[in-house]
Amino acid sequence: MSEFVDSHYVSLLSGRLDKFARKKTDLYNFRCPYCGDSQKHKNKARGYFFRVKADMVYKCHNCGVSRTLPNFLKDQAPDLHDEYIMERYKEGTTGKGSYVPKPKFKKPVFKKQGELVKVSDLNKEHSAYQYLIGRKLNPSLFYFTDKFCTWVNTQKPTFSDIKKDHARIIIPFIDAEKNWFGFQGRSLNPKDKMRYITVMLDENKPKIFGLDKIDETKPIYITEGPFDATLLDNSVAMAGSDIDPRTFGWSDYIWVYDNEPRNREIVNRISKSIDRGDKVVIWPNHIQQKDVNDMTLARHDVNSLVQLNTYKNIEAQIKFTEWKKV
Repeated sequence: MSEFVDSHYVSLLSGRLDKFARKKTDLYNFRCPYCGDSQKHKNKARGYFFRVKADMVYKCHNCGVSRTLPNFLKDQAPDLHDEYIMERYKEGTTGKGSYVPKPKFKKPVFKKQGELVKVSDLNKEHSAYQYLIGRKLNPSLFYFTDKFCTWVNTQKPTFSDIKKDHARIIIPFIDAEKNWFGFQGRSLNPKDKMRYITVMLDENKPKIFGLDKIDETKPIYITEGPFDATLLDNSVAMAGSDIDPRTFGWSDYIWVYDNEPRNREIVNRISKSIDRGDKVVIWPNHIQQKDVNDMTLARHDVNSLVQLNTYKNIEAQIKFTEWKKV
């Protein structure tokens, strides 16, 4: 299924490439980011992505530059390169017979109990690593501690009783200056009544995940949960809080609520967003999954879905009335 992975990452690149257009299946055209294309004719676009056997490649018909998709990502979008390689690896389409190399795994780093470690540095058989990979999430974005309460107390005195200490995945809240101001602990125990525990190191900061990743000059998608935000381009997550994006000075933002038309709370939130004049995503009826993560697991192109189903004002109201079930 390398075609699905390649198409997904080309979609992620589309907003970064000038004059990007899909010409037909597996053929994309845009201005070359290496040479800048024609300086006289700003509409000329002579850079192309196209498929060669199982892999996507790039060719510019102006400067002649040729790149495999992984090398193009390494040059033009290094933030996407490693996760692309990992996605292809999970599909079993790297190494021999492919332009995509196998990822280089770091040796497991063993730390003292209670210390924080990146999930990507854990043994691949570790439950935290397996959980994230199973959800098609990037392990390098999250951390792990086997003694959550003990570790939290080293950051901020929070738990008086640590007899029932337990392991959790740590979801960091990081601001634009790369400072940690809070985090969520996600339980790996399916029977845990508190799947998420949020701890704020700075109580004056909003509970938002992803502030360190976004480009404020581009449309910003606002999801309900951090996992969903990692699967959409240029996204943040509310992380269980109500936020007013206008206080951040964002000029263009879109609400991406869960696809639960019978959930009265979500229905009310969407209604209020439309009444404020905000843009919202109204999921089409054929989408049965409840959130972006589940849609990704079902192999939907979530970035295309949100782009094609973003509405505002009267159009949003009409689509919303058709969608809601309460």
